[in-house]
Amino acid sequence: MRKYLLLVIGLSLGFTSCQKEEDNPFRITANQVGPVKKDVRINQLDSIFAEDSLVKQKSGTRELRATDEIKVFEKGGKALMILEPLQEFDTTSTVGYIRVLDPRYKTKSGLNTNSTFKDVMENYNISRIENTLNAAVVFIDEINVYLTIDKKELPADLRYDTNSKIMASQIPDDAKIKYFMVYWE
Repeated sequence: MRKYLLLVIGLSLGFTSCQKEEDNPFRITANQVGPVKKDVRINQLDSIFAEDSLVKQKSGTRELRATDEIKVFEKGGKALMILEPLQEFDTTSTVGYIRVLDPRYKTKSGLNTNSTFKDVMENYNISRIENTLNAAVVFIDEINVYLTIDKKELPADLRYDTNSKIMASQIPDDAKIKYFMVYWE
């Protein structure tokens, strides 16, 4: 009887902890950012963020707009994220890119917009690093994330060189994340 009781308690705790993990409204996984899942369509965002505010880029003519961004703000006015459709100007398209703005959104290991490069190195395998004009772009394919690190955070010999390959060992541990992006194709 005692073993049966311990088994029931153990299973209950296991189910409860799994449920809490899934219910976290700020969790980032390879297929989800908070309430936004990989298969969500742009025309469904109004119902997903019914308690929040959506601001859609509407200035200028469609042909002259650079992006089709949708900014999400919570009731108090705090910016949560910026969404872009996979197919521009198509409301039936799924979400393709999410720029995470709020540090409450984090991965299972705690990676968020306030993390440093050390946090990335300790918890994830870096797929590749691309050298751009103003940033090093760090790709973490296992969670469909790429992070940009401003070149001001890098050693002086890498700041003005776009041809050199940037290695993870060249990025300081305390380098801050400038942009935290989730991408889905």
